[in-house]
Amino acid sequence: MTDDRRAARMPVSFPQHSLGARIDQRLCGFLEDWGNPVSDPGVEAAYGLLADFILGGGKRVRPQLCYWGWRGAGGDDCEEIISAAAALELCHAGLLIHDDIMDGSDLRRGQATVHRSLSDLHRGPGAEAFGRAGGILLGTLSLAWSDALLSSCGIDPARLRAAHHLFDAMRTEVISGQYLDVLAQLRSGATEAQALTVIRYKSAKYTVERPLQIGGALAGAPPDLLDAYSRFGVPLGEAFQLRDDVLGTFGSASETGKSALDDLREGKQTVMYAHAVQHASPAQLAHLRAWHGNPELTEERAAEVRRILIDTGALARVEDMIEDRVRQAMSALSEAQVKPEAAGVLAEMADQLAHRSK
Repeated sequence: MTDDRRAARMPVSFPQHSLGARIDQRLCGFLEDWGNPVSDPGVEAAYGLLADFILGGGKRVRPQLCYWGWRGAGGDDCEEIISAAAALELCHAGLLIHDDIMDGSDLRRGQATVHRSLSDLHRGPGAEAFGRAGGILLGTLSLAWSDALLSSCGIDPARLRAAHHLFDAMRTEVISGQYLDVLAQLRSGATEAQALTVIRYKSAKYTVERPLQIGGALAGAPPDLLDAYSRFGVPLGEAFQLRDDVLGTFGSASETGKSALDDLREGKQTVMYAHAVQHASPAQLAHLRAWHGNPELTEERAAEVRRILIDTGALARVEDMIEDRVRQAMSALSEAQVKPEAAGVLAEMADQLAHRSK
């Protein structure tokens, strides 16, 4: 992989561009070290697609939170924590690949999803099945690589064991949350409380709480600081996913990189949808039931669904929930014994995660 290709793949990270670049450099080095072991052009193409996906975009939220969890606990800047943080991005990439297969999504980050790209490599009968099967394998490979990178990061073994326990808990939680999300598609009438449970396990703990705690554990953080990271991370993670749900329905595909029809066609059981069902008129409810989760949903019908989400107060309700959770997170951060530089960055990230437009 040439330096020019590496540079072209560097994503814009936030809030610290240099940190994002260092994480990507570590990922590039890791992918070169773990290159394709099989001399076959088809396998080579698949490895190239996976590398492009890992390096080709994303905000690097989880690695950056892991890094600042480390710094907040008194850890010094070093390459060991960059390696550990980068492992979370490999985990995230694997989960996204699998998520896109389950959702039947064609776009991710403005580009074709991995399973769709694999299908396009093999036009003809069986191409779609091949793409899904290949995507499952590549997603699993990325998840395996995340273990390999974390385990070899070079941090003190006792601290690494503590962090790896949190890493294992995180993966168990996010997979359980994903399974709940799949179940929700079969269960009509999910309540707000049920939708929030999915959010907490599929996204909130995985996106913010556990990455912070993993970084803290690697630095030898005491239990009270890890608890503080939880009090900050869970409400902020919920705000992050609630914003994601808003963007998934009302966002611009040119900004989010994903179709604003996907969540509606999938019938995603969001807090916003649960509120709308509870407060809809009979006519509105009939319209929601007819088109939410309908794969034939058109943009015209989607606009009508969005209007109902607004008119029932569902959108406003979710916006209020986001702000309430940001306040909870900031209150917890103000009380935590976090190093000042890290606290400042985490406050900035909290605002950006909750109020982003993509």
